[in-house]
Amino acid sequence: MRYRFLFIACMLAAFPAAAKQVPIIDGKPRITDGDTLSIGPVVIRLNGLDAPEAGQSCINANGKRWDCGTAATNRLAELVGTTNVRCHALDRDAYGRIIGTCFSGDVDVGATLVAEGLAWAFTRYSDVYVAQEAAAKELTLGIWSGSNETPWDYRENRWERAAAESPRPGCPIKGNISRSGERIYHTPWSPHYARTRIDEEDGERWFCDESEANAAGWRAARWR
Repeated sequence: MRYRFLFIACMLAAFPAAAKQVPIIDGKPRITDGDTLSIGPVVIRLNGLDAPEAGQSCINANGKRWDCGTAATNRLAELVGTTNVRCHALDRDAYGRIIGTCFSGDVDVGATLVAEGLAWAFTRYSDVYVAQEAAAKELTLGIWSGSNETPWDYRENRWERAAAESPRPGCPIKGNISRSGERIYHTPWSPHYARTRIDEEDGERWFCDESEANAAGWRAARWR
């Protein structure tokens, strides 16, 4: 299995000049949040959508708040179930994650999340799910049942506040070491961000971006 992932990594390193054949990563996934999963050591960000962040809440038609970030994460877990998924690797983002379209059987999990109103079409990068978003909006499903902040605005707002308060100016990501010794980082939109304390004398750190944290050996916090 290790060599298979090494082979995939070598293929992906050739983006965007790779051959027309799209690399496929398949296996049992682990869910990170509503738009990110991992298969073995490979972290995959779903193409064409942006789901509410794990700590994000939304407003419904009655003006009541609901945990849309948790709902998106749980729905992704339901869609992939306990079987293997097949992900078509399309690109690599600035943080080293693979951008891909993932299928559970014949089900495009990204398309389903957008169609059910549990994610926005991420048109800044792709218009692949614009039709699904329009249908969900017409039916006022999920995030479209009220007026809600997009996840990219949610992240930006929290980043700016945290960056201004960080002891390492402009670097608000908290690199925490768990009791078991695992190195986990929390972004400003993490549900546990406020209560996470950093002790630099114990080897914990502040990071300026996720790529820096990944390169140093920390992984993103998971919410499943």
